[in-house]
Amino acid sequence: MAATSRVQALLNKTCQRFSQLRVLGVHCQSLSTTTSCHDTRDVNKIRNIGISAHIDSGKTTLTERILFYTGRIKEMHEVRGKDEVGATMDSMELEREKGITIASAATYTTWRDHNINIIDTPGHVDFTIEVERALRVLDGAVLVLCSVGGVQSQTLTVDRQMKRYNVPAIGFINKCDRPGANPFKVIEQMRSKLRHNAAAVQVPLGLEDRMEGVVDIIRREVIYFKGPHGNDVERSAEVPAVAKELMEEKREELISALAEVDDEVADLFLLGEDPDVDTIVAAVKRCTLARTLTPVFVGTALKNLGVQTLLDGVLEYLPSPNMVDCVALDQANDEKEVQLTMEEDDAPFVGLAFKLEQGQFGQLTYLRTYQGTLRKGDVIYNAKTQRKVKVPRLVRMHSDSMEDVTEVKAGEICAMFGLDCSSGDTFTDGSSKLTMMSMFVPEPVISLAIKPVNTADLDVFSKALNRFQKQDPTFRVHLDPESKETIMSGMGELHLEVYKEIMEREYKLPTVTGKPKVAFRETISSPAKFDYIHKKQSGGSGQYGRVIGQIEPLEGEEAADTEFVDETVGQNIPKNFIPAIQKGFEEACKKGPLTGNPIEGVRFTLNDGASHAVDSNDMAFQMAGIGAVRAAFEKANPIVLQPVMTVEILIPEEFQGTVIGGINKRKGTIQDSETDDGTTTIVAEVPLNDMFGYSSEIRSQTQGKGEFSMEYARHEPVMPQTQQELMKEYQESKNKK
Repeated sequence: MAATSRVQALLNKTCQRFSQLRVLGVHCQSLSTTTSCHDTRDVNKIRNIGISAHIDSGKTTLTERILFYTGRIKEMHEVRGKDEVGATMDSMELEREKGITIASAATYTTWRDHNINIIDTPGHVDFTIEVERALRVLDGAVLVLCSVGGVQSQTLTVDRQMKRYNVPAIGFINKCDRPGANPFKVIEQMRSKLRHNAAAVQVPLGLEDRMEGVVDIIRREVIYFKGPHGNDVERSAEVPAVAKELMEEKREELISALAEVDDEVADLFLLGEDPDVDTIVAAVKRCTLARTLTPVFVGTALKNLGVQTLLDGVLEYLPSPNMVDCVALDQANDEKEVQLTMEEDDAPFVGLAFKLEQGQFGQLTYLRTYQGTLRKGDVIYNAKTQRKVKVPRLVRMHSDSMEDVTEVKAGEICAMFGLDCSSGDTFTDGSSKLTMMSMFVPEPVISLAIKPVNTADLDVFSKALNRFQKQDPTFRVHLDPESKETIMSGMGELHLEVYKEIMEREYKLPTVTGKPKVAFRETISSPAKFDYIHKKQSGGSGQYGRVIGQIEPLEGEEAADTEFVDETVGQNIPKNFIPAIQKGFEEACKKGPLTGNPIEGVRFTLNDGASHAVDSNDMAFQMAGIGAVRAAFEKANPIVLQPVMTVEILIPEEFQGTVIGGINKRKGTIQDSETDDGTTTIVAEVPLNDMFGYSSEIRSQTQGKGEFSMEYARHEPVMPQTQQELMKEYQESKNKK
């Protein structure tokens, strides 16, 4: 976004000058003197939380309000830079221009004598890895839902990620000021679609443009947010008559939900006694930590209602780092699980690098400490590479400055300059061989050929791609051996487009891209036996290797992998040649014969074979493995698989017929359709190969009023006609070369 004022131009210039100091999400912070205030820090007063939701649910706006009310920033700004500044957490120019969060950004703030590390994550499925690695290092989360949109496709994805890392969450139903707002419908969706035992701990005092505050149903009091920015929080036991009946009804619902999962409340419930405030609060916390209850808060971040009470809920119900079980794997003891402790400052240090950023003066590494103490000047070891590095500098955010610190203790999030590593690396003090459990990294679903406009820029081009791969595990780059083109792969069109634009803006590197290429796969649908001999004689010692066995399809969760099984008995094939046969199998799986795409879902079982005393060697058996796969593959009814996406479409009701017709033309299958208050939500499954250009189509079909999101569901076989077309294209491309 071009600057439109001298002030903005000056701000941009200053931000670029200090981009290397973009620690924990905020630019342009002054450096304070080195401090060592950590000695008095209480781990019980630390909260590491993430703010996650479907795209456009108000996560970044909520974070902006949190920073304002905690004194972290002096004034609030809006997403998309409507006031020519933009939200604090969307500090990338691209984020402010597009109005979305692209990279997770973290900040440090304080509330009621507690230190809170907050990570604002993207809602767009293309940047799901940012949510994945944030939840990997967080202790709790705030799940933000729109009071109109409710549970949407990316909400389901985020919820799955929270379950994967066992992260307790509280809910915040945002945008209660919007027309059609219905927070209780959203709570029902949380129960039915997310399978949460969700219960309100607040009810709104009025809805839409009549919302005045919130009612705390546990303490039976109404809370108003007065002042120009809602700074003045006023509590009153005099709940307006219009809200009293609703408050009592939802209070009974909360106690009933607690009684199902908490013994103490269940006993009182059966005796017909009304639990007191302390009993309910303690029960809600126990059940939230056990993920058996999701307490739900309400408000509207844009209108400054309900944010401070949500912060109180974070302190009251989400865990401190020492309340969460942290487990590492001991590489010296067959990866046995080891429980980490946060109570002993002198315990062996263990930390995880979960995010990298590149500044003008080197790499900035975000680190979550799990055990022990990390001090400036310490020597730490990378568990993956076994290389030792000295900690040159430690920083964390504090109030309005980036603060150099001498040490950080277990449970804290800090950042380091000058540390060469990759995202997901574990660091220790060298006294142990511990490594943290790795995070889940989804496979890319789309690829593009890319090259610089000017061949003189190849060095810069290579440097940029290497940086992106280091920072983002879902971004992959490889060289096509046939076309000699550089291929970049990612989670969607927007994902790749963002990296293309970063190259142009940060590196002044214009690039051109080819047509998007979908990540097709090849597999087999039936078993096939092989008896393959690789023989080559050209004078002197030759090559000889014979392999006998079968290939068969894998089922269920294994269908995305390949498997090699050695069932040979005796010495027909010497055991030292088995790895070469496995290498040949893996090599053959990199490129299938139908369309040139990787092979998956195949088990290679080696039963027998033969060798020659002189002519057999590793190369001979590797070639025999490759030849066996290719020969058997043709007999095993091979099929081509394509990625299928779950697509969620929100449109005005009157366009429903047109949009469903368009989905059918794209070979989609309608899974669900629901209309509420004039808005229709359509859920469909559509092949990714047929989704290109859909954003333009839905705009024209709905007069610009429709929107959609999609996420990867699975790979499934293509239609026979499509398979023939893909095979024909592949053969034609081979013939041209």
